[in-house]
Amino acid sequence: MKNQKEKIKKLQRVVWAHYKKNGRRLQWRDTIDPYWIVVSEIMLQQTQVPRVIEKFPEFIKAFPTFRELATASDTAVLRHWQGLGYNRRGLYIKRIAEIVTKNHGGQLPQDRATLERFPGIGPNTAGSILAFAFNLPEIFIETNVRTVFLHHLFPKKIGVTDKELLPLIEEALPKKRARQWYWALMDYGTFLKKQFKNPSRASAHHTKQSKFEGSHRQVRGATLKTVLAGKNHTAESLSELLPFELRKIQQALDELFSEGFIKFTHGRYHN
Repeated sequence: MKNQKEKIKKLQRVVWAHYKKNGRRLQWRDTIDPYWIVVSEIMLQQTQVPRVIEKFPEFIKAFPTFRELATASDTAVLRHWQGLGYNRRGLYIKRIAEIVTKNHGGQLPQDRATLERFPGIGPNTAGSILAFAFNLPEIFIETNVRTVFLHHLFPKKIGVTDKELLPLIEEALPKKRARQWYWALMDYGTFLKKQFKNPSRASAHHTKQSKFEGSHRQVRGATLKTVLAGKNHTAESLSELLPFELRKIQQALDELFSEGFIKFTHGRYHN
């Protein structure tokens, strides 16, 4: 146990030192507005930071507050979400805004259990929102945090579970500096990934991401973007505009319609 404490203290020193010298300036770090934090955390769930840096200001400009997002149309939200992928996340943020506005007077609750009942927010996202918006010492884990602890505390072990990591993350967390500590962990984790080939492979939860080019995700995204552009379409008319097989476009249309992303009237798909 003494050896473990020493390792954690060393980890803390390394992380703080890296952050002091190389900490990133990101727009959503320049505020403690809970709305900005919610938007950024949902965006960052499955999208790389450079892409979020590009899209975040546009989204915030279009929908500056929970209340304004809550009253926006789904179509408007999805148009501004284009390019971030996994479009249901854009609708999750809108649903969150509706709940916050209707049930919580426009103020984001500072309660983890309540946040976890919101669409698109699981235990880790709830923890990150509370840490970044309110500086609360909540425990959560994401890919960069995982990378840091695997690299320093499990350098030769494979198949490390998050259950093993969470007590160590809790032990290392400075209770009054949660916000900055997690920023520092994420920045250092990003640095480690550039220095070492895929350090997250040591995690039991590591999965290799499938290729985007030619994938069903690409077909869905391109199909939705084209329909939202304004014209009414059939699967056949879309196949003339998009470089995908008709059957793949039809599958995407069927899914998007059943999930409520698009409408179908008089034989044509539209927003």
